[in-house]
Amino acid sequence: MALDGYSDQGLSRQARKAELLDAETEAALARAWRDQRDEAALHRLIQAYMRLAISMAAKFRRYGAPMNDLIQEASLGLMKAADKFDPDRGVRFSTYAVWWIKASIQDHVMRNWSLVRTGSTSAQKSLFFNLRRVQARIERAAAQEGERLTPESLRARVAAELGVTITEVATMEGRLAGMDFSLNATQSTEEEGREWIDALEDESEQAAEQVAAAHDHDLLRGWLTRALAGLNDRERYIVTERKLREDGRTLESLGEELGLSKERVRQVEAAAFAKLRRKLEVEAPEVQLFL
Repeated sequence: MALDGYSDQGLSRQARKAELLDAETEAALARAWRDQRDEAALHRLIQAYMRLAISMAAKFRRYGAPMNDLIQEASLGLMKAADKFDPDRGVRFSTYAVWWIKASIQDHVMRNWSLVRTGSTSAQKSLFFNLRRVQARIERAAAQEGERLTPESLRARVAAELGVTITEVATMEGRLAGMDFSLNATQSTEEEGREWIDALEDESEQAAEQVAAAHDHDLLRGWLTRALAGLNDRERYIVTERKLREDGRTLESLGEELGLSKERVRQVEAAAFAKLRRKLEVEAPEVQLFL
């Protein structure tokens, strides 16, 4: 069913005019689509159950999504159900389609609720759509027994019932407390008020840290240069090619170039590292502070 140009009321009126299918007709249409890919049969089946899709979409209005978008997602779920439905199992199409319609609408709501991903697992989805209802029921039961629940104990009971962690419950409460706000919004009503983004901590390296890091880098570079000078040409070449290049070479490639076995290159490399370590321990014992 194309939705462009239709209002909520127009879609509902059109859906109410659709025929009501009996079990035999429904099964025949489903078989025609499954076995012959009869598009007319598919269209008739979907048209007949659009009232179900619209009815389910209306239940999710409170999440703030436009009704037309919800109906669109419901119709996509309905089409997926029609494509996967097996009429030979003896189940009515409406019973089978409900799950696909609901899943499609819920995925849409969760994708568009916040720029921050709200959740992807079945447990998180259950938490998103059932948190308020479960909280209210637990609070009513506690009130009837004269018990006053703290926020922590309420979260613990909700987590136990829905099979999630207490941290996930607390996080979802924050997500459901309000929609996203722009970081460029001002913190006050004044036009020249500070924007929220200005209150974020700058995680980049500060000037003092940059100077200290540059000093340490130069110091380490000097120590390494002097230590490398104590190696012979082959040892220095192997260490440089293996460890000081961005894409270090393999023992095998160096062995082929130098006419050595892979094991011999490894031995030369190990001996060179031992020399470097001894040199640094003698001439720059403070290098341990950087390791």
